[in-house]
Amino acid sequence: MLRLYHLLLGSILLVLIPVGAKFLLPQFSPPKVVESPAVTKLPNPNQENIWQKILGNAPAPTNWQVIACKGNVALLCVSSKGELLGTVEINVYPLANNDDFQKKLVAAGIPPGSQVDYQSSEYQTQILPALRAWVADQYATFVKDRQGEYGKQILFSDYPPQPVPIGKLQGIRYGFAGLKQQGGVQEQHIGHVAFDGTKLYVITTAFDPGTQTGKFEKLENLAIFQPYLDAIASDLRLP
Repeated sequence: MLRLYHLLLGSILLVLIPVGAKFLLPQFSPPKVVESPAVTKLPNPNQENIWQKILGNAPAPTNWQVIACKGNVALLCVSSKGELLGTVEINVYPLANNDDFQKKLVAAGIPPGSQVDYQSSEYQTQILPALRAWVADQYATFVKDRQGEYGKQILFSDYPPQPVPIGKLQGIRYGFAGLKQQGGVQEQHIGHVAFDGTKLYVITTAFDPGTQTGKFEKLENLAIFQPYLDAIASDLRLP
């Protein structure tokens, strides 16, 4: 039933997009994440795809496969009958190199270096404002970047951030979209973000002609896969 429901959802999305994209945001989406110069990605000392370590159960629509992409990349490959449909990207940012998020943690009552009980309701309540502030910054960057590129030809909308489990961590699911004035979706982004006490995990995918990695070529495939991505994120081996 779940698969049939989401296949129908994908079909409905295709029919309705030209009419009113404002109401078609799936349950979310990120932009090309623009990093602050002070933020450095965590290098992978073993020179392997991080998804091989953290991927738990990987549910997928019928005849679809979800596996870590081959090579030294942080990509998850989604394919069907040998055809690559899209990829999901994960970036890991060490807190030590991220002054901005350190300030967000302090503002939320979580000083850097403090002991974290991931399962406590107190911590889960504290971390959410910091993650929401991070998402708000991403959206502001997204809008500024795209307005410079598109002007007023594209309208921008975000999906309200929602608390979700990401492995054993409390995370946030969020989304952004660029909507054409004449109807239709120019780009759609889906993201998940979580923090484990020392590292910020950012999982992204999109429908966006301008994105090179972490994207789906067809909007309908992104719409179909989105609920499965939520399930995959909740079962990751994190922390």
